[in-house]
Amino acid sequence: QICLSLVKLLFYLAHSPLGSIVLLDFQPRQFVMVDGNLKVTDMDDASIEELSCKEDNDCTLDFPTKSFPLKCSAAGKCEGINEKKNLFNAYRYFFTYLLPHSAPPALRPFLGDILNATGDLRYGINETLKAFEKVLHLYKSGLYLQKRPLHLKDYISLKGFRMAEGEDYKCWPSYSHLGCLLSVHSAEEAAAICNSQPQCQSFIVTQRRTWTGRPLASFQSSPTDLIPDANAVVYIKRSASSGERL
Repeated sequence: QICLSLVKLLFYLAHSPLGSIVLLDFQPRQFVMVDGNLKVTDMDDASIEELSCKEDNDCTLDFPTKSFPLKCSAAGKCEGINEKKNLFNAYRYFFTYLLPHSAPPALRPFLGDILNATGDLRYGINETLKAFEKVLHLYKSGLYLQKRPLHLKDYISLKGFRMAEGEDYKCWPSYSHLGCLLSVHSAEEAAAICNSQPQCQSFIVTQRRTWTGRPLASFQSSPTDLIPDANAVVYIKRSASSGERL
């Protein structure tokens, strides 16, 4: 969410009515999230000036660890230097820390491509935004889920119950520090996740939604504490259920 919002912001800056705007003091502390959107807190160090040049050799974009040769345009300006400076700073301050860690495994190669392409400045802001929107579409639609054996058949469903909230085993990247609360596309994906975690014996797909509209599923190691709830369904591993427990 942070990276996509940042890319949308940089897209606007690259195509603003004033021209391409560069953030000269590009640091994480210069940004804040407001209602799910990233905002710049200080525009004092923004500039629409692009580096003047006489030849291509005048247009090297230098960073502490990398340098990029750019073209000198017929108008005597280094082509795209403001856009590229913003994008590489987004890569080194945001993308490298946030993109690789919390996506479903099937989407990580797509995010890896974005990371590599922006790190080498092979993508401009237009291509970067398009790539992010593709990943978001795959994520929201569930199209990233590969065809696999159905896991939900390994569970019995108890309609009209939910699990008592409380501290349980932890997982990454959980939306709760008390237990394992993950975003899922469906109960089938939740069943696949539960099967992949040795501690998991049951789960419930909650009514809570993330910013993408996906529901959150709560995974637990014990299905014993059940509370009546007409709108809920508890899924319990068949291997974990017994007549005494139910």
